[in-house]
Amino acid sequence: MHRPIPRLPRQLTVPRAESDARLTAELASVVEGARRRALRDGDRQVDTAHLLHSLIESAPDVRALFGPGPQIARVLGYLVQRSIGYGLRWQGSVEDSGAVPVVRDGPSDGARRSGSWGPGWSPSAAAAMEGALRRAESYGRPRAAGVDLLACLAADPDCRAMEVLRGAGVDAGRFDGLDPGDGARLAAAE
Repeated sequence: MHRPIPRLPRQLTVPRAESDARLTAELASVVEGARRRALRDGDRQVDTAHLLHSLIESAPDVRALFGPGPQIARVLGYLVQRSIGYGLRWQGSVEDSGAVPVVRDGPSDGARRSGSWGPGWSPSAAAAMEGALRRAESYGRPRAAGVDLLACLAADPDCRAMEVLRGAGVDAGRFDGLDPGDGARLAAAE
């Protein structure tokens, strides 16, 4: 019997006014790309692997952090195999690394929420986005960038994005303490 593929409601992105005010144009594009990827894959929520995939595709400063060589290709290889590899194991489950406390919406709804990201985001992905915003603020910047998000993903060793990076042989620990200018300097050097 064929099971219907769960679909995300179209309003799952952060509200436009907030994304314009708190995200760089590049990171807003990453968020939209992650949302589209989740919709296309039939996933119930945007998770950290969607964010990582979109970061690598859309943020040259993040790509530069992986350095030259086959490492980025291995990571993308893991990510594009989502429908046969990690995705099958993840299918039908909510990514939750414990980064966000439980908030129940009702007796049958165990969805977790963080900030303004809403129910269409896994708890880990919502925590990473909120962390990126706080990180940018801590550096005195009004908008979060891709490097902020990557650093926050790396700070959660139990999220799906880090599972993918470990599987591809990437030492994600080097992304945890990134300086805000690291990615831009490397991207300019390429």
